[in-house]
Amino acid sequence: MTVNPQDRTLKALSLLLCYPSAELVAALPEIGGVLGAETRLTALLRGDLARLVDEMRSGDLYALQERYVDLFDRSRSLSLNLFEHVHGEGRDRGGAMLSLLETYREAGFEPTGWDLPDHLPLLLEFLSTQPGETAADILTSAGHILQALAVRLGRRGSAYAAVPSALVELAGGVSDHAAVSGLLDQPDSDPADLAALDAVWEESEVLFGPDPGAGCPSGRDLLARMDQPQHAASARAAS
Repeated sequence: MTVNPQDRTLKALSLLLCYPSAELVAALPEIGGVLGAETRLTALLRGDLARLVDEMRSGDLYALQERYVDLFDRSRSLSLNLFEHVHGEGRDRGGAMLSLLETYREAGFEPTGWDLPDHLPLLLEFLSTQPGETAADILTSAGHILQALAVRLGRRGSAYAAVPSALVELAGGVSDHAAVSGLLDQPDSDPADLAALDAVWEESEVLFGPDPGAGCPSGRDLLARMDQPQHAASARAAS
């Protein structure tokens, strides 16, 4: 079965949000080629994604890994666990994750490992196996979260801002601007402010932590199955 270009694009964007590994860096030329050929993205966004790819290709691996942890694991406001932004650790989050897990399983997609169902790389890996309309609908429902992530990453001068921006564009834009504003009104934690981070995380029990490969496709065949539907996600990319 041959997948459409959006499937390849979602796979590539999923990989860009994975914890940097030597194998991921080696696959960046192919990832960049996929994204550069995506005509549904504006030339400006394709250029921003190309800069992220180039930055990752030329950067020191350990520095890339440290930056990734600082952004996505130490900063709650930039968490790649989407329901964190709207439910926190409340009861509604558990129900939302169960519903999402049921959606995965009904489609024959069985996540494995330590990743939570709402982890963005895992969600994108799932969406890459789905019909275009289904993927667009789910991305649209998460559009306000993705837009808030893009804004916050942009404020930090991070090239990663191009990834959620691309997802918003693939979904056709954000319709609920009030929801975006509401998310952006929440505190934006600074990973360099350890005292502030401790105060944020002490508010509730931490139910997850840094998992470098959570939700990421298997490192053995990072892009080898780009043209085949995948129905499971590995727990960790090879480092």
